[in-house]
Amino acid sequence: MEGIKHLVVRRGKPFKITLMFGGRPLSMHLNALNEAVVCHKLSVISFFITGDVSEKIRVQFSDEWSDPLRWSAKIYQSDMHPQSVMVHICSPVLSSVALYELLLHIETRRTRRSYVVGTFVLLCNPWLKDDPVYMPLGVQTQEYIKSDYGMLYMGTPLNISRQPWSFGQYEPGVLEACLRLLQVSPQHLRDKNKDYALRADPVYLSRTLCAMVNCNDDLGILMGKWQGSYKDGVKPTEWSSSADILHHWFRSSCRPVRYGQCWVFASVLCTVMRVLGIPSRVVTVFNAAHDGDGSLSVEEYYTSTGEKLNLSKDSIWNFHVWVECWMRRPDLGSGFDGWQVVDPTPQEKSAGIYCCGPCPVVAIQQHCLGALYDSGFISASVDADIIRLIVSDGLVVERTVDTEAVGQLIYTKSIGSDRPENLTPLLEIGTGVQIQTFGETCIITRVDAHAGCHVVDTEALVFIQICKHFCVLTSLHFSKASPILIHSARGAY
Repeated sequence: MEGIKHLVVRRGKPFKITLMFGGRPLSMHLNALNEAVVCHKLSVISFFITGDVSEKIRVQFSDEWSDPLRWSAKIYQSDMHPQSVMVHICSPVLSSVALYELLLHIETRRTRRSYVVGTFVLLCNPWLKDDPVYMPLGVQTQEYIKSDYGMLYMGTPLNISRQPWSFGQYEPGVLEACLRLLQVSPQHLRDKNKDYALRADPVYLSRTLCAMVNCNDDLGILMGKWQGSYKDGVKPTEWSSSADILHHWFRSSCRPVRYGQCWVFASVLCTVMRVLGIPSRVVTVFNAAHDGDGSLSVEEYYTSTGEKLNLSKDSIWNFHVWVECWMRRPDLGSGFDGWQVVDPTPQEKSAGIYCCGPCPVVAIQQHCLGALYDSGFISASVDADIIRLIVSDGLVVERTVDTEAVGQLIYTKSIGSDRPENLTPLLEIGTGVQIQTFGETCIITRVDAHAGCHVVDTEALVFIQICKHFCVLTSLHFSKASPILIHSARGAY
């Protein structure tokens, strides 16, 4: 699929356009350069007719102040030439992710003319500190935004298999498919202006896109299937590229691609999020619970001879795969910033649609079951109790509780390596210190308890650059029983 060539820019970062004036000198045009207009390109109809969202940008000279919360356009003295002028355009850091159209208005005493300069795509900016998806370290953005290669982990805790995956975010047509996904979402079809306004928020974007990766409620990408014949589609185990799936969906006029399972859903969502500028990674939970009734427990029924009875809607999957996206959570407070679980596999409805998350990892750690979104369901996936009941003559004659089996191991690809990074300690529920290491960097978070809901003490979130001769620290294999003492400039934790 050939991609349409667009200028792609990131919000809050200036980009430049050069205006050529043919054979007429610049002095004849300088006073006539009135304003540039940026609008969301919704259709071939002029945005003046449709009344779609637009923003007027008055061109300023470099010594003029510009509001960082509004679009700006500036001309610097060094960029003015006899036959051309360069204009520096910058969007607000909280601009909506969308395809825009840029028009130039030039007005003289006698005439007023408008020119279509072209279109550009505006994405989130994880390199900009004020963007809600900002990541502080270059190794992080390299792995979770720029890398188009991944490693998936499947199987059981005792028999783990690996599968390489191509996210393919740079392949022709993938960006167009991701933008199309936003345009055919129920939110956009219901109220496009409201949808555009909300697209500045990565929480809204991740929730919308999570629902659009499955096709259960909408014109989504993938249809799931877990048993039976796959002859009318592609067997989930045969996929190895998100781009192939996105191409299939785009070419078929948004008809669902057959078929996907959890690792396919998650890998496609990871691609879409990285394309739009939201740092993301694919995470595997081994022995993951599916707790449909919110009890934080999974009941299993057996006969006295050990035969399992099909009496419960809950289940334990030998592995389950979801996505974690990095963002701030101003709707919950800074203590819930960071990695957020987003699960596109259609399991249970959330607010009436098949999506799950974003749920802060911190909320899972600290058992904050009321935190938005779906924290109870996701917490159960990694920490539910398994209640095994032996039934005889319709009565329960024996009951055992297993508190350790669920969430035994949680893996993601390490930064810069195909080796798995063990995230199990980071999703362990309780108090104390959570430690995450990658490359030459260690992130330490001290956690305190407050009224039954533990929240991160943000003053104790410490980013430490570990010298190479201390890199043995980053190769530690953590377990639930591993006591770790880390000293930093702020003292011992």
